[in-house]
Amino acid sequence: MEPRRENGGRGERPDVRARSGPEDAGGGGAVPAEPGALEPASLGSFEKALESGVVPLVAPSADDPRLGATRLVALDVDGVLTDGRISYGESGPRDERPSFHVQDGIAIRWLLAEGVAVVWISGRGAPAVAHRARELGVAEYLERVPSKSLALRSVQERLGIEKAETVAMGDDLPDLGLRAAAGFFAAPANAVIEVRARADLVTRAGGGAGAVRELAEAILRAKGRWQALVDAAER
Repeated sequence: MEPRRENGGRGERPDVRARSGPEDAGGGGAVPAEPGALEPASLGSFEKALESGVVPLVAPSADDPRLGATRLVALDVDGVLTDGRISYGESGPRDERPSFHVQDGIAIRWLLAEGVAVVWISGRGAPAVAHRARELGVAEYLERVPSKSLALRSVQERLGIEKAETVAMGDDLPDLGLRAAAGFFAAPANAVIEVRARADLVTRAGGGAGAVRELAEAILRAKGRWQALVDAAER
C-alpha cells in the first residue's frame, strides 16, 4: 500500500519524524504527535500503522540527552550512505560505482570538526567506498564484517566511548546489531519496516539522499552547535 502523502498527494515524502522513547511515556518532555498521528501501544501496532500509511511519529526534543551526548556516529554504508543499488563498470565488482550524497558528506565533516568520531561499518566492501571515506576524513571504515554489533563494540572499546554516547543508523536487518550497541538508533526513510519500527528516529530522506545529513543536524542541534554553523556559513 502506498504511504499517505501530504500536500494533496503530489508525491512528496511523508513527514517522517522521530518517535519518543519509553522514557517519554510519562509526559517527560515528549513533543505531542501531529493531528491524526497515532501513538503505538506496541511494536506490532506500530508496524501495522506504518503498513496502513499512518506515520505515528513525533519530533525529537532538541535537548534529547541521547543526541546531545553523542561522541560516536556509526553508519551502515549500503542503503544509508548510498541508496542501496549496486552498479558495476566494465571491470565488474572491482569497478563498483556507488553513489553518495554531497549533503551527507559535508554533514560528516561537520561532525568530525565538532569532535564526534564517525565509523562506517559494512558487510560488503568496495574501493570506491574506501576512497570516499578517506576523502571525508573518516578514519574508521570497517568492511566485510560478519557481526556489526561486535565491530561497533570493538571501536567503542578502542576509542573509550560508551554505548550511551553512540548513535547508529541502519536500514536493514543486519543493522539491528548496530542498534544493540548504540544508545540511539536512526533509520532512513527507505529502511525495512522492522528497522523503522525499532528506530528512535526515522528521517524524511532516504539512504544516499540526505538521511545522514538529517541525523547530523539533529545531533548538532542537540549539542547547541547548529546555529554557530549557520552563522559561520553567512560570513
